[in-house]
Amino acid sequence: MSLQMNVPAVGESITEVTIARWLVESGDTVELDDVLCELESDKATFELVAEADGVITIADGAEEDATLEIGALLCTIEEGAGGAPKAAATEEEAPAAASSEGPKATGEVMEMVVPTVGESISEVTIASWAKEDGDYVELDDLLCEIESDKATFELTAEESGILRIIAQEDETLEIGAPICKIEVMEGGAPAAAASADAPAASAPSATVSGDTTYATGHASPAAAKILAEKGIDPSTVKGTGVDGRITKEDAEKAQKPAAAPKKSAPKAAEAPAPVAAPGERAQRREKMTALRKTVSRRLVSVKNETAMLTTFNEVDMKPVMDLRKKYKEMFKDKHEIGLGFMSFFTKAVTVALQEWPAVNAYIDGNELVYNDYADVSIAVSAPKGLVVPVIRNAESLSLADIEKEVRRLALKARDNKLTIPEMEGGTFTITNGGVFGSMLSTPIINAPQSAILGMHNIVERPVAINGEVHIRPIMYVALSYDHRIIDGRESVSFLKRVKELLEDPIRLLLDV
Repeated sequence: MSLQMNVPAVGESITEVTIARWLVESGDTVELDDVLCELESDKATFELVAEADGVITIADGAEEDATLEIGALLCTIEEGAGGAPKAAATEEEAPAAASSEGPKATGEVMEMVVPTVGESISEVTIASWAKEDGDYVELDDLLCEIESDKATFELTAEESGILRIIAQEDETLEIGAPICKIEVMEGGAPAAAASADAPAASAPSATVSGDTTYATGHASPAAAKILAEKGIDPSTVKGTGVDGRITKEDAEKAQKPAAAPKKSAPKAAEAPAPVAAPGERAQRREKMTALRKTVSRRLVSVKNETAMLTTFNEVDMKPVMDLRKKYKEMFKDKHEIGLGFMSFFTKAVTVALQEWPAVNAYIDGNELVYNDYADVSIAVSAPKGLVVPVIRNAESLSLADIEKEVRRLALKARDNKLTIPEMEGGTFTITNGGVFGSMLSTPIINAPQSAILGMHNIVERPVAINGEVHIRPIMYVALSYDHRIIDGRESVSFLKRVKELLEDPIRLLLDV
């Protein structure tokens, strides 16, 4: 009896598929559920499995790279014709068959989807895959890096098995959308001989001897990319991954070995090094990260959707500087943290927010939402862009507690280890452009908040005090605010109150 196998329906919007590769040839004996070929659509790659035992005949026009419509004939299987050849395996085939009995497919397919990474995040972008389609992965192996508008995080394998990638790099997906599938296997990683499409001549390179496996000295895709950028030969790097595989961390730590002296060719034979022409103007292009694109979109949105104004004032920083100079050593000895300016500004802001609650509020539809707590966001420049971690309930923290939290969040931002909860829910933001030398700026509101305070550099300037000119360390401060919810009186009074508290920091301790 002859069984016809056609291109299956793989989705409502998919009308045709391409044959990526055949894993069998015409005349081969196949068994029920054997993988026959891989089919590709414009959205995913999937496998066609045998629906019966028998001898397969590939249909005309169904060669590799051929594009077929749904329902088109792929192959036929003559049922019952292949029992004898299978049983009479040659002596050369027997060892290979025995070696393939290690890991076995369970038939279960685990679909992995975009996880929920935060209440306000509806989509993410695939930054890079650490594995390739068809790779064997183990439980908790790193699969890919995913970027949202707030952070970069890693997706790890939820089962051990063969990886089938659905979403490609730079593709943007909604929460819950499928990223990949894992064909679950049991019995450990497949041995080198399990590679069905590898030619017999390549077997020696994949031979397992002693503690060495096919993975020993092999770099993961992410690691290979880093090593290539550094110009390092993977064979010189010791892998710490499973079976000696070179991981991304190994590649980042790897150093290029000192080059051995080489015999230089005769100078006449050397090609002249390219010399840039005088006045040559070069360009280079870099792809925007998902974080940078989202920040750009949100900043433009804030400018267009808020009635943003900025008010300015200046602060005489001498009292704070004198206080720090007097007590910084005692402070550090007791609290094991340095005393910086950020704790004074944060504490002053929390006091002023309690007196002018509109600055700590936001608009939600037709309602104003007032917060009786102060979750202060601190803008931090991280390697992948601007991030804004939050100091929770800053109004109840001491100067030492604030300094410790600022340091903890800044270190996590530098290492790209901030979590989504650590960046959500701020009620007011402080940004310090002064660390980069900014004298004056108009910071943009961090939506949905209604105000942001900008700190700047401290410069000695002449000021009039009691009719006399004195040289004092002055900082210009700026408050950008949404005029829809904050009036001029509130914004100016808020900034004036911050100035008073900083110019007489004892008030922060006496609450006056």
